[in-house]
Amino acid sequence: MRVSSQGVTVVALLSDPDAPTEIAQRMARTLPTRLADKSGQGRRFDVEVVSEPFTAGTEDQPTLMRRIMDRGRAESWDIIVALTDLPLHAHGRKLVLDLSHEHGLALLSLPPLGGLRLQTRARRAVEEAVLSLAGPRATGAEGPPRSQPLLGPFVSRLAPIHPGQVGEEETADLRYVVSGPRGYLRVLVGMVRANRPWRLVPGLSKALAAALATGAAATVNSTIWNLAESLSAPRLVIATVGSVALMIGWLIVDAQLWHRSAEVSREARQRARLYNASTVMTVGIGVLVCYGGLIVINLVWALFILNGQVFASTTRTPLDAAEYWTLSWFVASVATVGGALGSGLESDEAIRAAAYSKREQERRRMLQDDNGD
Repeated sequence: MRVSSQGVTVVALLSDPDAPTEIAQRMARTLPTRLADKSGQGRRFDVEVVSEPFTAGTEDQPTLMRRIMDRGRAESWDIIVALTDLPLHAHGRKLVLDLSHEHGLALLSLPPLGGLRLQTRARRAVEEAVLSLAGPRATGAEGPPRSQPLLGPFVSRLAPIHPGQVGEEETADLRYVVSGPRGYLRVLVGMVRANRPWRLVPGLSKALAAALATGAAATVNSTIWNLAESLSAPRLVIATVGSVALMIGWLIVDAQLWHRSAEVSREARQRARLYNASTVMTVGIGVLVCYGGLIVINLVWALFILNGQVFASTTRTPLDAAEYWTLSWFVASVATVGGALGSGLESDEAIRAAAYSKREQERRRMLQDDNGD
């Protein structure tokens, strides 16, 4: 690791576009002060955020480390910490953090940090990585600390993060991975968070327009009134599950969101299952948010448009709060089916843009290009 002649350690946060860059920019505001306080000895730090798709075209961890090393040679950085929202694998385990004390490099994969308190967890991981790379042991005569773990709060007792195997020919000399069911769940939740499923709602304008139109028409339809009155709570739940499942399935099939790996290796199959699980959860959360919004909108529309006497004469049931709720609930299921049909008017690119992060969109475009070749 190089040391700046001015006595300032220059730290570069090399970040993939979208969420990793946003996280890096937020932590960069306080990172220099926090690093200086933790390192002591009057050391100063200067943090730069560089946003570029350094993971473009590959998911191979050794290749990414070489790219980071080559990128650092052209700059006056002392330490490079690369952040990506791409789930990485090393020796069959899901990679969290790779460090090379010899070259002053660190590669952090954000999904294994989970979906909750991601900013705090990422900041702690970056702090520990920088302090480890900047410490005396990083340049000691005994060589890189291949088995010495990081200190501090990065690895807690409850987190499924632990040191992982490092090959002799690899650039990294210290590695952290996650394993087991809890590790898989953390990666999956982290991938879903990176995709930002709440963006699915405004991203599907044509589908939403179809759902709202269907809901508006169904609310004033006397046949729908009678159906809503005749359905019990279990049947309403079944209607909800069926309509949401139909919407999720239609979006995935119509936009070709299902991942099919051309490789036959065990690791490739694991990656495919992980990507498909994140797709289902991402689209599912987005559809559920949409469904909840439809219930609220239908309820407001019903309160405004329905006439109690007409409703009572048709259904032989007074229009009270329970009837408003039941009708809005059932109409939301009907509208969701209409939205599924309306989503066919959306382009596949629009659906992918709404369902995935920019990095995931790029990865899937490359897979399609490869399959086309």
